[in-house]
Amino acid sequence: MTWIAIGDIDDIPVRGARCVKTPEGKIAVFRTAENEVFAIDDQCPHKGGPLSEGIVHGKAVTCPLHNWVISLESGQALGADEGAVRTIPLRNEGGRLSIFLESMLAAAE
Repeated sequence: MTWIAIGDIDDIPVRGARCVKTPEGKIAVFRTAENEVFAIDDQCPHKGGPLSEGIVHGKAVTCPLHNWVISLESGQALGADEGAVRTIPLRNEGGRLSIFLESMLAAAE
């Protein structure tokens, strides 16, 4: 697997997010209160709201547009809402973060 370095965990505020622009679109990288990190597409499945601007609580984020709650672990909408966003494999090695994108692997071949 080819992993792409995206920065350091300290670049992301606790219970916050940062965006990474990729050939596959914007990826939102979240940091929870427990210092876990997750990467998902930065578009809510409802109306495309910027999830990176949402409120992080537990292992979920609430979309700032219409309050949909999205699991950071599975990408699934929680509660009565239906839909999902893509989750991106993310690796944390001593605070250094990397993501794995299929398109980047295909481009390297």
